[in-house]
Amino acid sequence: MLIALDALWIAVLPSLAIGHYVLALQVLFAIGTSLCAMALLRHLPSPLLVLLAVEWLAGGELVTRAIAPIGESAHGLSAVLFAPGRAGPAGIAYPVLGWLAMMMLGWAFGSHLLALRRRGLPASSAAPRCAGVGLGAIALFAALRGANGYGDMGLLRDDGSLIQWLHVCKYPPSLAFSALELGLMALLLGGLLVVQARLAGPPRPLNPFLVLGKTALFFYLLHFLLLGVGATALGLTGRGGVAHTWLAAASVVAAMYPLCLWYGRYKAAHPDGFAQYI
Repeated sequence: MLIALDALWIAVLPSLAIGHYVLALQVLFAIGTSLCAMALLRHLPSPLLVLLAVEWLAGGELVTRAIAPIGESAHGLSAVLFAPGRAGPAGIAYPVLGWLAMMMLGWAFGSHLLALRRRGLPASSAAPRCAGVGLGAIALFAALRGANGYGDMGLLRDDGSLIQWLHVCKYPPSLAFSALELGLMALLLGGLLVVQARLAGPPRPLNPFLVLGKTALFFYLLHFLLLGVGATALGLTGRGGVAHTWLAAASVVAAMYPLCLWYGRYKAAHPDGFAQYI
């Protein structure tokens, strides 16, 4: 379903901009393919999943740069697995292995949360571990970018400015990118687990985190359309800076909130219908 949505929905919008269809496989392709792989990998013990994931995140650059040196695109199965490139008629922007490694870590963490529940412990018991992992990952990111060598797929810093420190390789995800993003998310998750534990009673139905969290794919599929139509209608395509980007993002979240609220209720009322997939 996710791979089909990438090809039949997400790829349509940039295709309209250039006047002909281009099969570009991106985020949903990587997630969908990784989910297919997890149908088998989920049977492995969590410690082994973590070990395999960390090994790829740490050493994947050696394999990737050997297959697709800097400045070159991958082809065929190499584009599907390792580095951006072409596989037949499809352009692959998100090769699978780097994102699969992150999904394996997520699966192992989810298993840890379930184990805490079985022992009668609250999810907030995982907060110290989240904080430790988050701080360790951020420290690794700082060390990698400070050394300015291995760890960012050859995307070296030109100087010591903040923007150069944050200029990390996402296509494919480098160790520096993974450490920065997963580290920040681990810290945020640890903090939110603590906040959740201190809240009295269940979350309110109109809580934006709850509403948007339950309809994440629905939001994802429509926010591209809203941004594209809005930018075109206002003549803002390709214009503006970071402030305009934040304003556009906030506007889309505000516009999508009532739609997501409606869709979340529809999804809850039809648990066996098509909505279970979106």
